[in-house]
Amino acid sequence: MTTQTARTMTRGRTVTFAVAAGMAVGSLYLAQPLIEVIADSLAVPATTAAVLVTVTQVGYALGIFLLVPLGDVLNRRRLIPTVLGLSAVGLVGAALAPTFSVLLAALAALGLTTVSAQLLTPLASELAADDQRGKVVGTVASGALIGILLSRTVSGVVAELWGWRAIFAGAAAVIIALAFVLRAIIPELDARERVPYLRLLGSVFTTVTRYRAVGPTLLISAAVFAVFSMFWTALTYLLTAEPFGFSVAQIGLVGIAGLAGALAARRVGALSDRGWSVPASGAALALLLVSLVAAWASHTSILALLVVIVVFDVAAQGNLVLAQTRLLSLPGNARSRLNTAIVVSNFLGGALGSALAGRLWAVGGWDAVVLASCTLTLFALLVWAVSRRRLASTH
Repeated sequence: MTTQTARTMTRGRTVTFAVAAGMAVGSLYLAQPLIEVIADSLAVPATTAAVLVTVTQVGYALGIFLLVPLGDVLNRRRLIPTVLGLSAVGLVGAALAPTFSVLLAALAALGLTTVSAQLLTPLASELAADDQRGKVVGTVASGALIGILLSRTVSGVVAELWGWRAIFAGAAAVIIALAFVLRAIIPELDARERVPYLRLLGSVFTTVTRYRAVGPTLLISAAVFAVFSMFWTALTYLLTAEPFGFSVAQIGLVGIAGLAGALAARRVGALSDRGWSVPASGAALALLLVSLVAAWASHTSILALLVVIVVFDVAAQGNLVLAQTRLLSLPGNARSRLNTAIVVSNFLGGALGSALAGRLWAVGGWDAVVLASCTLTLFALLVWAVSRRRLASTH
C-alpha cells in the first residue's frame, strides 16, 4: 500500500468506518425496545425503565464533549480503538447487571465512552478528497444512523430468543473485534500541535462562534434529532398498546422500515458536493413535517405506519447528514471540535425528545407526541428560513 493510498478514503475503509460507526452508536439504543422486558426482569415500573434511554443519551453527549475534541490533537489510530474497548466494558457491565441501579450506571458509562463514531466521521472527512467529502461523510454518518435503527431490530429479536442480557454481551464481542480491525486500517497521520486539555475543551465554544453557519445548523439539527428520538421512543408505546399489541421482537422488526429510509438517505451527503446543501435541508424539513402529519392520520394502520416510517427517516436522517457534512466541510483543522458541537447538541435534543415522549404519551398519547414533534419541526423550518445565507457561508 502506497502512502497516497494509505491516506485516502478507499471504498473498503469507508465501509469499515460506517460499520464501526453504526455499531458504536447503535449500542446506545439496544435498551429502547426492551423497556418493558427490562422493567419486568428487574422489578421496576416501565416509566422508570424508560430513563435508561435518556441516561445513555446524556452520557453520550457528555462523552462527546469530553473525548471527541481529543481527535484534533491525539493519534486517532490509538484513540479510536481505546474508546471502543472502554465501551465494550460498559456493555459487559450491562449484560451482567444484577439490579436496575447497576444497569443504569453501566449504560451511563456506555454512553460516556461509545464515541468512536464521532471520531471516525471527522477522520473520514479529513482523509477524503475535496470532491468526495460529502459522499464519504454521508456514508459514514448514515452508517451511524442505520446502526441506530438496526440495533432496535436486532435487540428485539435477540431478546426474544435468548433474553435481554444476550444483546449486550453480543454487542461487546463485536465491538472488541472492530477495535482490532480499526487499529489495523487507520493510517498514521502527521502529529498535531499539543493543546492543554482544558483549553482544548474551551476551544469548542470559540470554534462554534468562528463560523456563521454553525449556530443555525446546530439549532436545526438538534430540533430534528429531538423529533427523531421522540418519534421512535413513542412508537414503542404505540405498538405495544391496542390495536397492535406487538411483542418485543415484532417492535424490533418495525425498525426494518426505518432502515429502508436510512439507506435512501445515505446518498444525501453527495448533494453537498454539488452545492445544494441549504435547499436540500429545507426540502427535508418540509418532508419531515408532512410525514408527521401522516403519522398522526395513520396511527391505527400498521401498513400505513410502515410507509410513514420510511418517509420520516429519509427526511430526518437526510437533514442530519446534511448538517454534519456542512460543518465538516468548513475550512480549518477543528473538525473534531465542530463534530463535538453538533453531536452534543443533537444528543441533548435526543435526550429531551426521549424524556418528553414518555410524559406526552401519559398526558395525551400519540396525538400529543405528534403535536410536539410538529412544533419542533416548524421551529427548525423557521430557523432555516431566516438563516439561509448564514447556512451557506464558509467563514
